[in-house]
Amino acid sequence: MRMYIDGDWCDSANKMPVIEPFTGDTIETVPDADADDVERTLAAAVQGAREMAALTAYDRARILNRAADLCAAEVEALTELIAREVGKPIAEARGEASRAADMLRLAAFEGSQMRGETLPLDANAATTGKLGFTLRHPCGVVVAITPFNYPSLLVIHKIGPALATGNAVILKPATNTPLTALALTRILLEAGLPPNGLQCITGSGARLGPALCADPRVRKISFTGSTAVGESIAGCAGVKKLSLELGSACPMVVMPDADLDAVAKATATAGYVNAGQVCISLQRVLVHEKVYGDYLDAVKQPVESIKVGGSLDPETQLSAMITESEAERVGAWVDEAVSDGARLVTGGARDGAVMQPTLLADVRPEMRVFQDEVFGPAVAATPVSDIDHAIALANDSRYGLAAAIFTRDVNNAMRFAQQAESGNVHINWTPLWRADLMPYGGVKGSGFGKEGIRYAAEEMTETKTVVFHGLD
Repeated sequence: MRMYIDGDWCDSANKMPVIEPFTGDTIETVPDADADDVERTLAAAVQGAREMAALTAYDRARILNRAADLCAAEVEALTELIAREVGKPIAEARGEASRAADMLRLAAFEGSQMRGETLPLDANAATTGKLGFTLRHPCGVVVAITPFNYPSLLVIHKIGPALATGNAVILKPATNTPLTALALTRILLEAGLPPNGLQCITGSGARLGPALCADPRVRKISFTGSTAVGESIAGCAGVKKLSLELGSACPMVVMPDADLDAVAKATATAGYVNAGQVCISLQRVLVHEKVYGDYLDAVKQPVESIKVGGSLDPETQLSAMITESEAERVGAWVDEAVSDGARLVTGGARDGAVMQPTLLADVRPEMRVFQDEVFGPAVAATPVSDIDHAIALANDSRYGLAAAIFTRDVNNAMRFAQQAESGNVHINWTPLWRADLMPYGGVKGSGFGKEGIRYAAEEMTETKTVVFHGLD
């Protein structure tokens, strides 16, 4: 499969395989772009930014709505592509693919709603005869760097708002999962996007990312991935706008008044969707000591009932991780926790890239599975003495993307909502929940900036202040 640069589907001398995680088979090969490809991409994007800015909001919305119709017609093809290149159970892949059309329609709408405001300049002392207002205009060239785990959802969360507000986009999809991004690029071009409105360059992120992000022709970078890579991008980007959605180790508090059966079923979903490879996966469960044993008894069976298998099997609920080395890493972290005193309630075994759904108990805050982002199908339970202890441990992390609490006590719920150091807080559900239109982003090491179509559209634009003088 070819990448898309400067209005052309093009190849390169070097190729990279796209591996199906569950089978280990090569699905396809894609170009491994070089420095010349990067320069062509940037130059084409500069031209594309002029073309995109010249379109009316109506024209951009029409293109995105047409692309939405095409995505809706190709849901099953996108579903299989996502399932195969991510190793995601096909039911989850279908859910992801089914959101594409609505997200593009939402982006089309929000892009047409960019508004400025009038400024009350005469409220300033001795200021008369002035008229002030603001305008929103596109940033220009936007670099969108996307992760492997949601190759449709997280691509559209970036390129949809960027295109809707008149930017040109350079899309650099994850090295492991470029095929869905290339399919979405084709769909947008078929929908009538200007040829240079979108570039999709494939290859090594470690090589291409710094070259794209450091270039002064780029005005905006939107990145989703690890905190370490986000820090590297921030260091090389220079003076440009950044949105960084980074790592996490999401906590969930369980108070004594919670419905433990409901909590157990929610745990069995939130910790293991996409083999735990979600930035808002449930990782740390902080359970009040009065119900700690009951919670562990309640959650064991739902976790053990998760069906493990091939990604294309409609019965599968958990399949392979993205690579065998990632599964090895998670297995090593689990073994390390057990050797340090944690108790293995269930799981812990690995077969190639498939890590069994794993539940650890008696995890202490200093353990790696508590402090670092596991990004795999392993959940760690820790007892807490009261709401203050729970909040303290929930905040005992360099991350802050999503947090949750199960309780019927509105006072405890409100205290948690106010004191949790997190960009997203959920009451009586897990951290693993997101609506595509809500503001979404983290604090601390989880990054800054907001996604969610309306909020991303605002971040893809600049504010210009205009003042008319001498109106007396």
